[in-house]
Amino acid sequence: MDSATQLILGAAVGVAVMRRRTAAWKAALWGGVAGTLPDLDVLIAHGDPILNMVLHRAESHALFWLTLFSLPFAWGVARVQGEWGQWRRWWLALWLALVTHPLLDAFTVYGTQLLLPLTDYPVALGSVFIIDPAVTLPWLVGLVVVLARRGDVRGQRANLWGLALGTAVLLAGVGLQARVEHLARASLAAQGVHPERVLVTPAPLSMLLWRVVAMEGDGYYEGFHGLLDGPGPMRFERFDRGARLEAAVAAIDGAQRIRRFSHGFYKLHESAGGQLVITDLRMGLEPHYSFAFAVAQRGSPFAPLPVAQTVGGAVPVGPALAWLGRRMRGEQVAPPR
Repeated sequence: MDSATQLILGAAVGVAVMRRRTAAWKAALWGGVAGTLPDLDVLIAHGDPILNMVLHRAESHALFWLTLFSLPFAWGVARVQGEWGQWRRWWLALWLALVTHPLLDAFTVYGTQLLLPLTDYPVALGSVFIIDPAVTLPWLVGLVVVLARRGDVRGQRANLWGLALGTAVLLAGVGLQARVEHLARASLAAQGVHPERVLVTPAPLSMLLWRVVAMEGDGYYEGFHGLLDGPGPMRFERFDRGARLEAAVAAIDGAQRIRRFSHGFYKLHESAGGQLVITDLRMGLEPHYSFAFAVAQRGSPFAPLPVAQTVGGAVPVGPALAWLGRRMRGEQVAPPR
């Protein structure tokens, strides 16, 4: 999730574990540092935009490596704070602040390689958007209260309640996701569509609206369901996924990385300039996506590009926000195309 949420969660976890064994601000400070550290991998440039994408949330988010790192990290913090007698408690607090970062990230749709070095499979539940105030605010309020009360008993209780409430919202998203997927599959089946795979993710900033992508044959379907929608099946639009271009990317490493990283939710198309583009369908909405890359140039056959190029544009913010607000209220309006 976003860096602010990770910092807040790390700080709240640090305070919850250390309790009154140290000053609340110290526990929050070092917990916040631990909660932020894994995302420093964004500073690493791999020389290719596809590698930058698929290698983010890799070793720095692996539970094994974070556990190893937590030992010298806790040793150093205990020494700096002059609290060597609390070393084991500092280790528990900082270890939890570190590992809750990738565990929280795993609830998003991006992909987090939790289990390295055993496997580089990107875990992506997709049940929460990368920014969701309903998850973050309870953690923030509890943290502010405990710091304002300088870690007293009532403040500690407020922090624990904040952690519990934010986590409950996070888990509720998994239940809502399952409910929407059931409805989506039933609606598609009623239309004679039997997809190979279905993706269900929340719209930005809220779990009131969900986006569904269903892959079938040489196409894919996109639909939306709001929790305030009236009764009836979901509506879907069908789009071509460029299956005829599969042979052209079979030997292109970057394209194969996107195929695997996206769990098969991707499309191929040829741009007006003759470039072969592969697009991750999980983040964005048709035709505006966060991750699209040109990997080859038209020739006879397509010639792979030495380095992939980022293409495409962002969603038009004004029209998108206006549509989002109306759609969350249950209005059946088409998304901005």
